[in-house]
Amino acid sequence: MESKRDSWSSRFGFIMSTIGAAVGLGNLWRFPYTAYSNGGGAFLLPYFVALLTAGVPLMIMEFGFGHKMRGANTLAFAKLNRKLEWLGWWPVMIPLVVCSFYSVVIAWCFNYLIFAFKGAWGKDPNEFFSSKFLAISSGPFDFDGLRWKIVLAVALVWFLNYFITKKGISNGIEKACRFMTPVLAILMIIITIRGITLPGAAYGLNWFLKPDFSKIMNGKIWISAYAQVFFSTTLAVGVMTAYASYLPKESDIVNNSCITVFANASFDFLAGLCVFSTLGYACYASNLPMDKVIKAGPGIAFVAFPNAINLMPGGALVRAIIGILFFLCLIIAGISSSISMVESFASAYLDKYVNTSRDKLVRNVCLGGFLGSLLFSTGAGVYILDIVDHFIGNYGIALIGFIEVVVLAYVYKAEKMRDEVNKYSDIKVGNWWVYLVKYITPVLFGYMTVDNILSEFKTPYGGYSYLALIVFGWAIAVGIFVIGKILSKKPWPDERVLKIED
Repeated sequence: MESKRDSWSSRFGFIMSTIGAAVGLGNLWRFPYTAYSNGGGAFLLPYFVALLTAGVPLMIMEFGFGHKMRGANTLAFAKLNRKLEWLGWWPVMIPLVVCSFYSVVIAWCFNYLIFAFKGAWGKDPNEFFSSKFLAISSGPFDFDGLRWKIVLAVALVWFLNYFITKKGISNGIEKACRFMTPVLAILMIIITIRGITLPGAAYGLNWFLKPDFSKIMNGKIWISAYAQVFFSTTLAVGVMTAYASYLPKESDIVNNSCITVFANASFDFLAGLCVFSTLGYACYASNLPMDKVIKAGPGIAFVAFPNAINLMPGGALVRAIIGILFFLCLIIAGISSSISMVESFASAYLDKYVNTSRDKLVRNVCLGGFLGSLLFSTGAGVYILDIVDHFIGNYGIALIGFIEVVVLAYVYKAEKMRDEVNKYSDIKVGNWWVYLVKYITPVLFGYMTVDNILSEFKTPYGGYSYLALIVFGWAIAVGIFVIGKILSKKPWPDERVLKIED
């Protein structure tokens, strides 16, 4: 039974946890490939602008909101206005869905960690990944049974989610992230140093860093930069609001926000150096151009990187060590993010139903999550994952981000929040911050949402059938909104918690 709200035991623990939540699997493949396909070094300019004009302001907004309301997403929005409670439930439903397939990708990493000891992917990592390991079926409705190696690893991932999150903020998440986040940074630096010292590394880094300024005036490049920042920093899904709600009253919101955003960006950049220097060596060793070596999305981790490891000098032991370190990085980044997804919902639920046992709630969430993950552990799992990820990102996070920033900027009032976040912060935000969150960010989120919808109706996503898109895409995207609305209609056991503290 929860009688008193938990809190972070130290600022360092809070920062390590927020960085751990933000840095995930996508940092190690989404950012490098996004930069590569959007002008290389030229992409870094719009990306940096997006960090300053969207990443930092939105992080300040979510930290400030959770900290002031002393509650996770549900309680925070209910305190603002009881009629807005649905906007608290809707975002925290997204991490539950995401974690169901995210845990499967972490499970792939656990398998590949074992494969790395003897290079079990063989001479053709692409064939091994798709045909032997995943044994991909013919389509999203051809389930073709469970992949038991993946199921066993998924069970381990959900056990870790349960074991860490059930202990709460200070004894569970904080202790875990105080260890995992620094270790992740050290491991990333080690394999990056190894990558940039390989022959041909300069060729790969040239693809990553050489600017193609002919693309800089393309609006799509800028939208890609803002999308990368939005999705990479774990905003608009209730995680950062929940984490900030456990901060002491006299906390430096602005500094904490800047540290979190720029630390996450540093991991993005480090991942780019690591991936492209290693792939540059693969090009050098195989005498193939970059566009024949690099694979979009997870293919970077499970096809392109194993292929690069196969070509590395130094013998089987060195190749095994590099492989183990790389997949260990992916596992740590994945777990630190997945526990934040579970906590986002757990905090929201426990704030409303304070007499609920955290252990029982987290156990039920993780058991349900594991059962949901089984769908993604079938032969059709990759197809379903692709569809769900697309719809959740495009019609969940972008749309919620738009509504959230408008509500906080105009209903809560950006000017009021500016004064609150400045109260204990060494660096003060001025009218520029108010201007960004009231005008610039809503326009960006709104444009992304409209553009996504228009693109959807022009061409069916990924060439999938309309039935598959409806069942695994639209149904889930709309379903989580409906569930959020239903949960928001339930009365609060004790409405005294809805009073905003001074």
